[in-house]
Amino acid sequence: MSDISEPTPAGFSTRAIHSGQDFDPTTGAVVPPVYLTSTFVQDGIGGFRGGYEYGRGGNPTRDSLQELLASLEGGTKAFSFASGLAAEDTLLRAVLTPGAHVVMGNDVYGGTHRLVNRVFVPWGVTLDTVDMSDVDAVVAAVQHKETAVLWIETPSNPLMKISDIAALAEIGHKAGAIVVVDNTFASPYLQQPLSLGADVIIHSTTKYLGGHSDVLGGAVVVNDIELAEKVGFLQFGVGAVSGPLDAWLTVRGIKTLAVRMERHSANAQAIAERLVGHPALDAVYYPGLSTHPGHDIAARQMSGFGGMLSVALTGGASAARRFAESTEVFQLAESLGGVESLIGYPSEMTHASVRGTALEVPENVVRLSVGIEDVDDLVGDVLHALER
Repeated sequence: MSDISEPTPAGFSTRAIHSGQDFDPTTGAVVPPVYLTSTFVQDGIGGFRGGYEYGRGGNPTRDSLQELLASLEGGTKAFSFASGLAAEDTLLRAVLTPGAHVVMGNDVYGGTHRLVNRVFVPWGVTLDTVDMSDVDAVVAAVQHKETAVLWIETPSNPLMKISDIAALAEIGHKAGAIVVVDNTFASPYLQQPLSLGADVIIHSTTKYLGGHSDVLGGAVVVNDIELAEKVGFLQFGVGAVSGPLDAWLTVRGIKTLAVRMERHSANAQAIAERLVGHPALDAVYYPGLSTHPGHDIAARQMSGFGGMLSVALTGGASAARRFAESTEVFQLAESLGGVESLIGYPSEMTHASVRGTALEVPENVVRLSVGIEDVDDLVGDVLHALER
């Protein structure tokens, strides 16, 4: 009898396809079923089968997604929510009290800033925004007050700024802060913030994890058991959980995350390189370009540069609006990260809520979520729209 144990599959794509997704033991179905039930029969009072009692407290399909997310991000525990903002709200409830201080980047998703600024600040939380690529500015910001949360988004939305997660995690921990990284743009395939020192990862699973523009969702991934217990209690007590069909669709999407992210990245790189120097553009914001100020950091902490890029039009707001409304393969829509290419005008779409603040997006900026279509079609579409 051999004493050599079988190796545990550790590859990312293997885990994406198999973690939390055992075949159905009753029928042998390769794809686990969707448990579309609100409640579970008990074997006598308090006799829960598999620990399941009521859908808000637990569901096998949601558990499957949560196990998968924890595996991919290298976390101890993951929690699946009805939306990315629901995930953010629950995490912040778990760690903030009146008087707590939050420091976040001055280029984060507008909804994240709106949540803290218009929901938590009126409850007594204080908020400062800072350029997260300026380490000295971050040090000054977290030392200014007793900071509870250092919120990092890298690459940032929509100007694609890159923050040094390891350096910022060290700064945050010295200040006694919990370090949170919004990993939505990169996905766990391209970036592993927990391994770089972060405490918490946030996702809008609506985006690259779901990947098909057909589901809403959010996630919190943590390493600390005590924090996991707080988030778990609030997930149950407040109740913004993901539904079983949404969880199943997200698991379905994650199975192809690796191959999709490679195609997203390759297409975005090709478009960015083609647009550099175009007379209609003042700037191309993409970390895969060697001229990007965060390129070296991104190359060090990411395994690819992702599918998001933004451009600044030389003709100002009017030119930017015309460009955003002139593409054909790129569809004008909110959101990002799906297999289809989308284009948006952040100033009046994703970041309308931060107009007039330090996070205001320049009116000549257009954001592209590069899909997995044929790259020649995408490049041609963008170039033709710029000509028009």
